[in-house]
Amino acid sequence: MAFEIAALPGFAFGGDYSAEQWSEEVWTDDVRLMKAAGVNLATVGVFSWAMLETAPRRYEFGWLDRLMDLLAGHGIAADLATATATPPPWFSHAHPESLPVGPDGQRLWYGSRQSFCPSSPAYRAAAVALVEALATRYADHPALALWHVNNEYGCHIARCWCDTSALAFRAWLRDRYGDIDALNAAWGTAFWSQRYTAWDEVIPPRNTPSFTNPTQQLDFYRFSSDELLACYRAERDTLRRLSPGVPVTTNFLNDRWKVDFWSWVGEVDLVAMDHYLVAERADPYADLAFIADLARSLAGRRPWALMEHATSAVNWQPRNLAKPPGRLRRDSLAHVARGADAVLYFQWRASRAGAEKWHSGMVPHAGTDSKVWREVVGLGTELGALAEVAGSEVDADVAILLDWSSVWAQSHESQPSVDMDPVALTEAWHGALRAATVTCDFAPPGADLSRYKLVLAPALHLVSDADAANLASYVSSGGIVVVGPYSGVVDEHDHIRLGGYGAWRDVLGVRVEEFFPLDAGRTVALSGGGTGRLWTELAATTTAETLVTYADGPLAGGPALTRNRYGAGTAYGLTTHLAGTDLRDLLSRVALAAGVVPVVPDPPPGVEAVRRSHPDGRAYTFVANDSDLPVEVTVDGEVLTGGSAVDGRVRVPAGGLAVVRR
Repeated sequence: MAFEIAALPGFAFGGDYSAEQWSEEVWTDDVRLMKAAGVNLATVGVFSWAMLETAPRRYEFGWLDRLMDLLAGHGIAADLATATATPPPWFSHAHPESLPVGPDGQRLWYGSRQSFCPSSPAYRAAAVALVEALATRYADHPALALWHVNNEYGCHIARCWCDTSALAFRAWLRDRYGDIDALNAAWGTAFWSQRYTAWDEVIPPRNTPSFTNPTQQLDFYRFSSDELLACYRAERDTLRRLSPGVPVTTNFLNDRWKVDFWSWVGEVDLVAMDHYLVAERADPYADLAFIADLARSLAGRRPWALMEHATSAVNWQPRNLAKPPGRLRRDSLAHVARGADAVLYFQWRASRAGAEKWHSGMVPHAGTDSKVWREVVGLGTELGALAEVAGSEVDADVAILLDWSSVWAQSHESQPSVDMDPVALTEAWHGALRAATVTCDFAPPGADLSRYKLVLAPALHLVSDADAANLASYVSSGGIVVVGPYSGVVDEHDHIRLGGYGAWRDVLGVRVEEFFPLDAGRTVALSGGGTGRLWTELAATTTAETLVTYADGPLAGGPALTRNRYGAGTAYGLTTHLAGTDLRDLLSRVALAAGVVPVVPDPPPGVEAVRRSHPDGRAYTFVANDSDLPVEVTVDGEVLTGGSAVDGRVRVPAGGLAVVRR
């Protein structure tokens, strides 16, 4: 089943069109240029609340009527935003209690964006009223293809510590725990004289003299994600009531750790994700691949929409690095390779004024006589030629377990080692298999894992008993799993599992007695020549066999890598994090043993490859070459774009990306 927005054939292509920043004479030129570039979808109205509602319930829709009519008249579909991401100054001035408050008690004022408390009744009422007016007016407009609720929930303001939020937090906790005794038990308030005797005493985890209560902070993060979701639902339900049949979504945030996306995916009609390349990174495409795989996984392995990315420079990064020739194409098609069926930018025309005036656009400040514009037109043409790829699914036989509560719990300041960053460690495992051209999905720990040949748990520090049993069941049924160190150590309340750390002692056949974090920059030698970094564990095998031991340090001779038969399956356990290529070598060996076939066997350095396929057998291999020299790789099929056939192999130029049809 193809990904469809208003029955657009092939790929959706376009971007945010902030038409309210420009005169209507410019609009006419813009739609002409959109047609020339192959644009078929424009996101409109994202930050236009102040232009749409100039005073309470005083709506000015004339300009939006003309814009929507202009788009429809030129065959361009509209992704119409609800404009609720930033209230106008008149609203914030009239309702200062709706402004967000930080953990230090300081109120944040209006004058930028996202200036609202998610729990504010005044904000929610005003937002829903605006949405009702928009939906009533545009539900049947011929340009309307998609509703775009708010914008990047959690951006800048993911949590608010004000008194209104405190009231909402207490209500959320009552629903979760029922009574104050259950809350005290879950939060471990017997420690440090924190026991509560009444609900009114409970507050958000504001700044304190020392460490905050870890479970209080964890629950506050959960609550805050749910509050933002409640804001989304209020708008979405209004849209569904007034414009049934029009899909509704919101764009998930590039900073992916503020909102628990697993709890959101059942609430959107299609998954949309934003991503901005950080050019200063040693391998900027590692994060692109991670985000794209995450977006596809959130979409249930179905195609998804890349709602925002940049044609070139990104103004909010420390250095506004422009993209060299060819990177615009490579970035976009890399997302397509990993399941995106919509390629949209922020934004269509680069702003002349405002805080994002140095952010690139599809039409740059230099106009159409520019590198960016020529590459935009070229990409639009290329996406049209690749239309047959749309609707295909990405082949992935490996799952990486990922849980927001676990990330939040492990990110608390009172941890055994600041070096055990769960996000960085998960990215490292994902990157190791990406380098081997093995594509990974992400999955919550309670998901049905039966379709995967291999499951990885690189940094699943927190896990409930039910989710721990789910992974054990997967292994006992014949699955293969690799579990990283410091995993399964605490339950869903962030309480330590006693008697030997870890929820999977029986599955792994290993009992961990004590943690031995490493000093900054220190490593340990492993038998066989490998290197461990960041962390070690004093452990003893019970039923497992030891494959690798520590060769030096206080744990010399102890197990670093183990393997255990559990039921019909196999569980590998690490008590350290592997350095350099050691991790790639291990995961590649285990993947091959599990029957996972890489897209490109023994890929040259700098090459990544992903395959998409249709149910009828048509398959498309995307091969990207990030090295400085052309490469030749063995891929069966016909080169559609970006490369050339050479004696049964495919030649991909330096910095290029080829698409091959089989």
